[in-house]
Amino acid sequence: MTSQADAPMPRSNTRRNLLIFAPLAVAGAAGVGFYAMLQGIRDGSFNPRGIPSALIGRPAPQFSLPPLESSGLPALSSADLAVAGGPVVVNFWASWCLPCLVEHPHLMALHQRGVPVFGINYRDGADDAQRFLTRHGNPFNRLGVDANARASIDWGVYGVPETYILDREGIVRWRWAGPITPELMRSDVDPLLAQLGA
Repeated sequence: MTSQADAPMPRSNTRRNLLIFAPLAVAGAAGVGFYAMLQGIRDGSFNPRGIPSALIGRPAPQFSLPPLESSGLPALSSADLAVAGGPVVVNFWASWCLPCLVEHPHLMALHQRGVPVFGINYRDGADDAQRFLTRHGNPFNRLGVDANARASIDWGVYGVPETYILDREGIVRWRWAGPITPELMRSDVDPLLAQLGA
């Protein structure tokens, strides 16, 4: 005769016990990931921008954005990206973004060299965006306003600034999350634009 303590546990109790331990397993996995990130920071192998874009080698997502009316620039849609006659730069930016101010002179330099630079203003106020461009210069050939961030989500944007380079067919060839710096211009941007025929 078996005692009640020796009887098998009902299935519903087993499931309940598993659900109790599930948050602990998730927390443990997160802890392991955080520890790996700290180790990468310590030994220099961690790259916060190392998350690859799923768009590399693919056409840009379909989108159509209204213009920043006060800028006088035309609106921006995906159809505009493949008709520029050469490689184009697509830059997601906002007036409240300090790193956007850091990279702005490099966008101005690209524009002055004749490279088409298309801007997507991310979750910004129209007056603030216009003040930024008036104060620092306007590097954009076209400028779309992504007030609700729908286009940004389709592009896989993590935050601003974020920059993409597309070839003359509108295929995404390069992505950078973060500000463009002089080093990045020399190591990545200029060589790729030259290779693509800019």
